[in-house]
Amino acid sequence: MEVETYNSLGGQVALVTGATRGIGAAIASDLANRGATVYAGARDPEDVTGSELVPLELDLTDEDAVVDAVDRVDDEKGRLDVLVNNAGVMDSRSGLAEMPTSVIDQTLDTNLRGPLLLTKYALPLLLWRRGSRVVNVSSALAALRRDGGRGMPAYRISKSGLNALTAYLDAEYGDQGLIANAACPGWTRTAMGGPDAERSPEEGADTPVWLARFKPDCPRGRFWRDRQVIDW
Repeated sequence: MEVETYNSLGGQVALVTGATRGIGAAIASDLANRGATVYAGARDPEDVTGSELVPLELDLTDEDAVVDAVDRVDDEKGRLDVLVNNAGVMDSRSGLAEMPTSVIDQTLDTNLRGPLLLTKYALPLLLWRRGSRVVNVSSALAALRRDGGRGMPAYRISKSGLNALTAYLDAEYGDQGLIANAACPGWTRTAMGGPDAERSPEEGADTPVWLARFKPDCPRGRFWRDRQVIDW
């Protein structure tokens, strides 16, 4: 799909969660190389290795830490043009009947509650200027269809919720200029995806980065893979 995107992000500010490795690190690096100031969210800021990134202590399961992270971006830059909700964990891959409640709680806290709270507190900055972008890194496993496979219930449901957050943000704030989209990066060689996955982290990052570069009035409120709209 042909859309208008920024080639340079000079002067813009981005926050990428889970930016220490894998797809998140690739997204953060690409945005920084395009000129953005990129806050790289991490539980331990020392894990952020890219010299072009601004390490940002951020534990998505701790609401106070989420507030502190957004406050720091506000204090230092006073703006936020791009929020990429990338951080996530995989559950135990078992069926729901066998899955420990602690695994369900951890998965939902990190993959859904965390992005929901971060977006909540970031909204005043995002809505300050028309055309700010929220990119939710989702998964094809979130698709609401009966042939979606088995196992990984907490992970699937958390990502379906992230898609629902995308649709909500578009319905509630799209008319105010917010561009919210979700992206499936594909099966990617990360700690979560494993060494046999078909895509490199850079390939997995391509569509999220593309969405993060959307100019005002670009498509919003959709689910994308390989720069094409896919079904929810």
